Amino acid sequence: MAELTPLDEKLAEVLGLAQAAQQATTHVAGMEGADAFKPALEKMKDQAAETERRTDGLIDTFEGRKTAIREKARETKTEAVDMMKTYLEGEEEALDGFEFLSMAEAGELCHWEIVQVIAGEAGESDAKTLADWAVDVQQRHVAGVRKAYLGLAAEEAKEMASA
Repeated sequence: MAELTPLDEKLAEVLGLAQAAQQATTHVAGMEGADAFKPALEKMKDQAAETERRTDGLIDTFEGRKTAIREKARETKTEAVDMMKTYLEGEEEALDGFEFLSMAEAGELCHWEIVQVIAGEAGESDAKTLADWAVDVQQRHVAGVRKAYLGLAAEEAKEMASA
């Protein structure tokens, strides 16, 4: 297997996280109380698919390392999906789903910011351009998830107060 650079490894991780995010948004959309958030979750899923497509397209240009990068991406996806299953096991309410998404989306943002810095410092302009785009997308995801879980928490507090 090819020797991966630190940038290759991070690109593999963001690819795997984008793949896992598609499953996570679908899962959360199916949880109790998520109906009002389905359009936003669908948009996040579509953007994760676009992130996967763009990242995979960049990886296609890496001669001799594509297979190794994609294998690492599969490992990352498996780990992220397993984490989701563990965290959400037995949970049915959307608030729990958005709590998980808060961690997942923040993790994706951090990974993309790392790609952004490494690519910028290494002069890898194609990876830097992709990371600039993805950081913007992930910042919006983090903000949207935050708005959702705070809204759900406020609803839960009102239910507690009226009980």
